[in-house]
Amino acid sequence: MLRQFSRRPEYAFANRIALYLTNDGEIDTSWLIKDVMARGKEVYLPVLHPLRKGHLTFIRYDQNTPMSTNRFGISEPDFRRGTRISARFMSLICLPLVAFDTRGNRLGMGGGFYDRTLAFMRNKGQKPSLAGCAYAFQEVPLLPAESWDIPLTLIVTDHQAKRLTS
Repeated sequence: MLRQFSRRPEYAFANRIALYLTNDGEIDTSWLIKDVMARGKEVYLPVLHPLRKGHLTFIRYDQNTPMSTNRFGISEPDFRRGTRISARFMSLICLPLVAFDTRGNRLGMGGGFYDRTLAFMRNKGQKPSLAGCAYAFQEVPLLPAESWDIPLTLIVTDHQAKRLTS
């Protein structure tokens, strides 16, 4: 999986990459975090924004980053002590998901955090690439899409990395 993903231009040319720490049965991202760091790229993790309800911010991450546990019991960098950056300044954002389809639709955990955070992408020309990280068995024929849903650019599974059509 890493070999296929690392050949993708969205990954190869990205400097700031937002990832997530694996939680609740999600596909393991630790291999990707290690590879990004080994390549000298910047790793950022999502953090629940304490001032903008329902939104995420991204904080730079390395092995020395102070961590805390959010209200969902997920480990994240400490908002008060990290270097924050807006999603619009990321090169690539890797998103967890429950299901996906080949049109780029994604079913998340139902909180809408990524959709609200990425809402700026509906009207802007330049955007970060959005990679859904999943197991191949999470693909479904078609997911319903709402007007506020932001489609994925590519999908990375345990079998392949491929660009999605919208």
